[in-house]
Amino acid sequence: MSTLMIQGTTSDAGKSTLVTALCRWLRHRGVKVAPFKPQNMALNAAVTVDGGEIGRAQAVQAQAAHLEPHTDMNPVLLKPNTDVGAQVIIHGHSIGCMDAQAYHAYKPTALRAVLTSHQRLLATYDTVLVEGAGSPAEINLRAGDIANMGFAEAVDCPVILIADIDKGGVFAHLVGTLALLSNSEQARIKGFVINRFRGDIALLQPGLDWLEAHTGKPVLGVLPYLHDLHLEAEDAVNASQGAKTRDALRVVVPVLPRISNHTDFDPLRLHPQVDLQFIGPGQPIPAADLIILPGSKSVGADLAFLRQHGWDRAIHRHLRYGGKLLGICGGMQMLGQHIDDPLGLEGPAGSEAGLGLLDFATTLQAQKRLTRVSGQLQLQQARVSGYEIHAGRSEGPALNYPLLHLDDGEADGVLSDDGQIAGTYLHGLFESPAASQALLRWAGLSQAQALDYAALRERDIERLAQAVEEHLDTALLLQLCGVGACTN
Repeated sequence: MSTLMIQGTTSDAGKSTLVTALCRWLRHRGVKVAPFKPQNMALNAAVTVDGGEIGRAQAVQAQAAHLEPHTDMNPVLLKPNTDVGAQVIIHGHSIGCMDAQAYHAYKPTALRAVLTSHQRLLATYDTVLVEGAGSPAEINLRAGDIANMGFAEAVDCPVILIADIDKGGVFAHLVGTLALLSNSEQARIKGFVINRFRGDIALLQPGLDWLEAHTGKPVLGVLPYLHDLHLEAEDAVNASQGAKTRDALRVVVPVLPRISNHTDFDPLRLHPQVDLQFIGPGQPIPAADLIILPGSKSVGADLAFLRQHGWDRAIHRHLRYGGKLLGICGGMQMLGQHIDDPLGLEGPAGSEAGLGLLDFATTLQAQKRLTRVSGQLQLQQARVSGYEIHAGRSEGPALNYPLLHLDDGEADGVLSDDGQIAGTYLHGLFESPAASQALLRWAGLSQAQALDYAALRERDIERLAQAVEEHLDTALLLQLCGVGACTN
């Protein structure tokens, strides 16, 4: 039983990707492996098999390890709801909101939750692959750290440091990070991985030789830049798209300050018949076939932001011209008459007027609904599956015409009388090929193709595992994972 931690010189250095790659590579080697992230700050979440929520990246890593996601894989999840505060989720369930100072004081308690989850995983799996958060060189965050070296020191595990050469300055990143660590932390670094290299490796070799000589630590390998690699982002919105057909359906998603689970739109980004545009602050909403209001961690504040930028007027204009409108989770709540927050869960207690497009209202409640669901989309009777993460309860006459009928007998969402506006609490509905195809046809794409997003994700996980096999020092990796030369 062993633990190996992957830390990065920066955010988005490739930690999530490398852990995903190693999970699948080790499974190919016959190793029982589990992913683990002690503390995650993200608004992209997934519902676990034990009824909690964890970061979306850990759910993808679980898939790479052929496991169902579990709350022990991400025992502390922070979901920012303001610039200085976040909802704190321990073992899958919210314990309330804290500002930075309050959470700093809470860290010793959070560490106990982290170590408890880690011990449970160690008792079940051969190897636990740990993903750090941000960079271990953030000296202002070192006191009480539970996300990087603070965790590694607590469990006495080796660390691999990864850096993204595509950002530039890769040797400065690696050497500078190492220099800012304590002696014991430096000793914990067992090697480096350079990520996203493109070009002639021979031109990089002198730098690799210097790095090993200067630091006395090996370079485990250089991972190539994998074009068209698509894995769900941990937090940042990914606006990249593939080639589109000339008559692609125009879909617009306003990017709200507390947008959550924007991975809902990854299948649309990859669909060859969909031109997906994320619209940010200061940008007008262009002509579109479909506007989608996304999930939100702070629905009232995000709705005020939407109005501030005139997007509400653009939505009304879009509807007058016959465009379709879909709201997902918080986006659906915005479609109603008002959103009540009597407990002050997302800000000061009170009520916010909705867009008033449909006759229902939402009340935010302390208890979240966290569940995986499946059912049937009323549009073309298409099968759908996904998950719900929300604290609101919506009620009103409009909900007598639901968008979905779930297998548990419940109804979900809403479809307007004229069929122009729809809403749902279901995340992940575009991952179901039949449901995605039906929704695109509803939005105006009469010859919509089915896209198997799960198959694309699986393909790219395999590509990552192959990159590990071809480009990294696999013997040293197996040794660091504590499994020797384990093979099938």
